[in-house]
Amino acid sequence: MASVCVFCGANLGQKPEYAQAAKSLGLELARRGVQLIYGGGNQGLMGILSHTVMAAGGHVAGIIPERLRDIVSHEELSELVVTPGMHERKALMYQRADAFLVLPGGIGTLDEMAEVFTWRQLGYHGKTMGLLNIAGYFDPLLAMFDRMVEEDFMKQEIRSLLNVHDDPLELLDLLDLPPKP
Repeated sequence: MASVCVFCGANLGQKPEYAQAAKSLGLELARRGVQLIYGGGNQGLMGILSHTVMAAGGHVAGIIPERLRDIVSHEELSELVVTPGMHERKALMYQRADAFLVLPGGIGTLDEMAEVFTWRQLGYHGKTMGLLNIAGYFDPLLAMFDRMVEEDFMKQEIRSLLNVHDDPLELLDLLDLPPKP
């Protein structure tokens, strides 16, 4: 089964479009038979995404550090893996994923996205990456990436490794996952 690791917020954010995108993505992952790998939380966009995939009959693997399990763990998943800490959590998420997708979120989401992007740049993996730019949420970050290219801190071919779209279904099509049935 193909899998996508999704990084997203443990909060909902202020715009209803974020939650709707998480629902749309969850439904499409289940429909395509793509396993969701995510941080194991039950709140915010993480909760909406995982609940939607499960309710639609999909497979969800939550990977959560021991310290967070009792606080935000989503126990009603296909699989819940508890790791000793954050480093082990991230390593397992990266190892099990065939692709990476980023939805709106906070500093943890940004940390995870930056790490997989850096690893891709350095050749530690060749997996596809996508950024779901709902309601322009990531516009300032994308402008910063463009600035990095302009200032010769990033090559354009590296910047081009990050697929960006505002539609969850269209973005899934760019991630080299199984085609729509």
